[in-house]
Amino acid sequence: MGQGDAPERTGRTLAAAFDPVFYRTVYDDIALTGADPFGHYVQTGWREGRDPAPWFSVRAYLDRYPEALGLDPFAHYLQGGWRRGFEPSPSVHRDGFLERVGGRPRPGISEGAASPRRPDSDLPAGVGRAQARELAAAAFDPAFYLSMNPDVAAEGLDPLDHYLQTGWREGRDPSPEFSAADYLEVNSDGAVTGVNPFLHWLAAGRTEGRPLRFELGFRGRIVAGLTPLADRMEAASRSALAIQSRPARELAPLLAEGRRRDLHLTFSHDDAFQSMGGLQLCIQTESAELARRGIDHLHVFPPVPWPTLRPEGHHAPIGVVWNGRTLGQFSVLDVSAALSARRGRGRLTFAIHSLLGHEAGETLDLLSAAGARRGLFWVHDFTGLCAGYHLMRDEAQDCGAPSAGSAACRICLFGPGRDLHLSAHRRLFEALDLTLVAPSQAALDTWSAAPDAPVPAAMWVHPHARLVPTGRFAEAGEGPLTVAFLGMPSAYKGWPVFTDLAHQLRDDPRYRFVRLGSAAAPGSPADHIDVSVTADNPHAMRLALETAGVDVAVLWSLCRETFSFAAYEAAAAGAAILTGPDSGNVAAFTRAGGHGLVLPDEAALFAQFESGAVRHLSRASRRPELCDIAYSGMSVDLLEALS
Repeated sequence: MGQGDAPERTGRTLAAAFDPVFYRTVYDDIALTGADPFGHYVQTGWREGRDPAPWFSVRAYLDRYPEALGLDPFAHYLQGGWRRGFEPSPSVHRDGFLERVGGRPRPGISEGAASPRRPDSDLPAGVGRAQARELAAAAFDPAFYLSMNPDVAAEGLDPLDHYLQTGWREGRDPSPEFSAADYLEVNSDGAVTGVNPFLHWLAAGRTEGRPLRFELGFRGRIVAGLTPLADRMEAASRSALAIQSRPARELAPLLAEGRRRDLHLTFSHDDAFQSMGGLQLCIQTESAELARRGIDHLHVFPPVPWPTLRPEGHHAPIGVVWNGRTLGQFSVLDVSAALSARRGRGRLTFAIHSLLGHEAGETLDLLSAAGARRGLFWVHDFTGLCAGYHLMRDEAQDCGAPSAGSAACRICLFGPGRDLHLSAHRRLFEALDLTLVAPSQAALDTWSAAPDAPVPAAMWVHPHARLVPTGRFAEAGEGPLTVAFLGMPSAYKGWPVFTDLAHQLRDDPRYRFVRLGSAAAPGSPADHIDVSVTADNPHAMRLALETAGVDVAVLWSLCRETFSFAAYEAAAAGAAILTGPDSGNVAAFTRAGGHGLVLPDEAALFAQFESGAVRHLSRASRRPELCDIAYSGMSVDLLEALS
């Protein structure tokens, strides 16, 4: 199968996963016009933010992964996003759809999506159909295939038959150890063209010494799949231009009639009340504390996610949340006018949590209109130092924020965006009286060590949370060592490392692997435990870890974590932490508190499990004390110090 077949392969993959009944049911105009659901989605539906299946939200995927801007998010996920640990969220229409169809999930195969059976030309030379099935059966993983392809499971099809007849043509993988996309890309000499790549590997490729995947493993796949930064920015700009501002008359009265005299203004990269993550939890917590203290809260964000700050001259509306209620999109001028009308009414404070998607000049204009100059700048990540806010060269390796003119920056995907971020943040720090707040000493040290870092008026460390010993001790568990991954299964959090470990040891009776998060990860070798942490239920992860009796949490972050709620949750629940040297505050927290091991590299991690040495970290061996987690009030704790 050559590169020319890629669009056809992508189309078949989309058709197999698309749910036409769901699409017709939740979008009445499609049912009324009689339009072909799949054709409508591919041509215009995804651009309109319509969802292709009950388990996939187009808008949530774009919010979480800005690199997919301008692309069909569903295709982006199916073509390779899932291999990089990208996680879909359910459609907002899912529950209503299930109620309308009697709670029965749809299989997700569109009519006519399956490819017709072809002659034996799809088989390697000298291999007959019966021998091909025998070869495949010995290496095929039916459990993996069904977990990755819920449509096949729902139809009750034989997974091996489906794969051999149609699945391989749709780009589906037969086992966690074999990626068809990788095999075709690293073996592009034409010998595999038109042939089932898995059968080619089994019958000829492995004896010929052909590589299965990139030499750099998942890091190589990340680099190979990168979208240039300029393309991401152009796609964001196009999407932003399509956003219509709401009239000022819908905003000004609300801000003028606020319930309270004082006002706190926050900036971030998204609607922190409609999505979930560490930064969003911080803003939600901050908002709840403001309400408790009788202070109004205005949160502003870019309605379209951007991979960088908005360049100067790229104007766009901003989203507005008022006291936890999303109001919509308004022009910066209208928001500035509404804030100006409140001047003199009470005290105004502000905190910048992220400026992704904001334009520096507009931010300064808005703050000037509000009469605010002294505020807080949070280091939740390193957006202030680089467009690559995780400080990972080409999203694959820690870089440590070298000098902006270095050769390392010139060859990195984010190099072209670094000057934009540094110059914009320097402008803000020079025009405003900003106190930089880091949630850990490790984060502050990284900022301070960066040769080009903007200089704030002051720098403080204010952790998001602290451990509070309870005097209770973890009960000694029986059976295999329970090893966990916490949260979103993304590459920079170390998901590929964890899955490789779990796949390698899945038949080892010494271990049980689990993953705790809000949605099951397709093809995961670990048991799924459903957990959703919210501002209303911030202790959900800690309690789930304790209930599951987790012995070890593998927090193998590839980037410099500025805090890590996951590390605190694991330690509070009595789980030991295994982490690597590039994990920022995860490593610092683990060392300082004796919460586990900081290992030198991934080889050392695997050696711990292969040798069984890791078992000395079991609850039975350590009898750790359990802790509560006391969360801070975030910026609200620091407002008096700004007076």
